[in-house]
Amino acid sequence: MLHINIICIGKLKEGYLKDACMEYSKRLSKYCNLKVIELPDISLPNKLNEKIIQDIKEKECNSILLHIKKDSYIICLDSLGKQYSSEKFASHIDNICLSNSHITFVIGGSLGLTNKLINSCNESISFSKMTFPHQLIRIFLLEQLFRSFKILNNENYHH
Repeated sequence: MLHINIICIGKLKEGYLKDACMEYSKRLSKYCNLKVIELPDISLPNKLNEKIIQDIKEKECNSILLHIKKDSYIICLDSLGKQYSSEKFASHIDNICLSNSHITFVIGGSLGLTNKLINSCNESISFSKMTFPHQLIRIFLLEQLFRSFKILNNENYHH
């Protein structure tokens, strides 16, 4: 069975996001072994400069790197990444599974990921050119993974 890890910076704070995460995790359990790894985010000071931003991103990304399994296909979520339709994303996941039984998705904190981490991943994807809170992106990812498995199994799913 496919193993999917989602490594993300920050905990879900709002109840509705926690509920959505639990619901999609439950739905996905039919198709894969899912593990969501929440890592602590670093509090942002009131005034940010480029050095502080880089320091925070570096610390968060180093924490992420400690949790990535070496044998995993690694996909980071980045605003500059490749965009897929739901059908193409499903097909892509299916193709990855032909050669790898572990996929790791990486979601950075509010400041994003370092170039070093992005470049160490097998690929980067983007759900939109728009900016969304990283907590919401986690729900988008879970929903798209569930949709992918429904598509791949020729099961009906519209919402």
